[in-house]
Amino acid sequence: MQNPASLPRYDRLQTYQWNYTHAPEPQELDIPAVPGDWTFCGLPVPSPLGIPAGPLLNGKWVLYYASLGFDVLTYKTVRSTARECYPLPNLQPVTAASMTGRESQVTLTDQMQGSWAVSFGMPSAAPEIWRDDITRTRELLPAEKILSVSVVGSLQPGWSLEDLAEDYALCARWARESGADCIETNFSCPNVCTRDGQLYQQPEAATLVASRVREAIGDTPYLIKIGHLTQEETAREFLQAVAPFATAIVMTNSVATTVTDARGTPLFNGEQRGICGVATREASLHQLKCFARLIADLPQNVNRPELVSCGGISTAEDVREFLNAGAQATHLATAAMIDPLIARQIRTELAQKAP
Repeated sequence: MQNPASLPRYDRLQTYQWNYTHAPEPQELDIPAVPGDWTFCGLPVPSPLGIPAGPLLNGKWVLYYASLGFDVLTYKTVRSTARECYPLPNLQPVTAASMTGRESQVTLTDQMQGSWAVSFGMPSAAPEIWRDDITRTRELLPAEKILSVSVVGSLQPGWSLEDLAEDYALCARWARESGADCIETNFSCPNVCTRDGQLYQQPEAATLVASRVREAIGDTPYLIKIGHLTQEETAREFLQAVAPFATAIVMTNSVATTVTDARGTPLFNGEQRGICGVATREASLHQLKCFARLIADLPQNVNRPELVSCGGISTAEDVREFLNAGAQATHLATAAMIDPLIARQIRTELAQKAP
């Protein structure tokens, strides 16, 4: 089997823009089939394996990971205006055990141990760039692969919630018109403190934005990405707020906390950053099970969104466990960025252990 170290990957020591312009070419690999009949938001798909918003900076990154065995490809969050990335470091390895969301801090480390602090700030190319790129990407992507596009509103000075909702809807409509198979709205970014990154904690605001997006995209499958919720009642309120509009809910967008160096000095100006990777696995699984219970309890006449799992998944056993806990699909980000061949490995194991 090919050595994972020989394949290109995101270079965390380089800037976001450098990685954007140095996207790798698709690979010619033997990708095992995954037994079973799989769907994503009602669309047929060869496997439950996907990439969430984050690693796929542009169309070339989408095509690269599609060639490596991922079947649902989520184009990194785009905006109605261009937005620069935060300065380096954008990916800082940390020492972190299984996180619960109550941690006051985590400590950076020199070597990747499975988890890192993420600090991008939801950058975006200008709309004329990403719209053309999405159209070209959908044309080049194999027909059986699904292209989902993540969008976010860009809060401006003096804007009302109505203005923000309309901006979300504008981006969603542009993405659909450009060829996206699914639209995802990012309601959670732990690296920004404005309303556009915290909608998952504001049920009434989430209702307004989700309803505007649904109006804008018609019957196109619609996913909502959320952050870490620790209280079941809070999760219930959010679910009730968005269930009428969402095809699926995607979780969990990291677990946020403060990052310090070995001396205890805070990084990132003391602001919290999202921790992604294996340290978030148990928190993500717990939240998935919580939402699965809450959806099962919804009245029969209420739309029941599917669940897409994300957070610390890195093995075939993880995939099985999250699917058994109620997920319709499993998304990998950190593991895929560390080991580009992780999807092929997981597919091989799923095929070998199929009933």
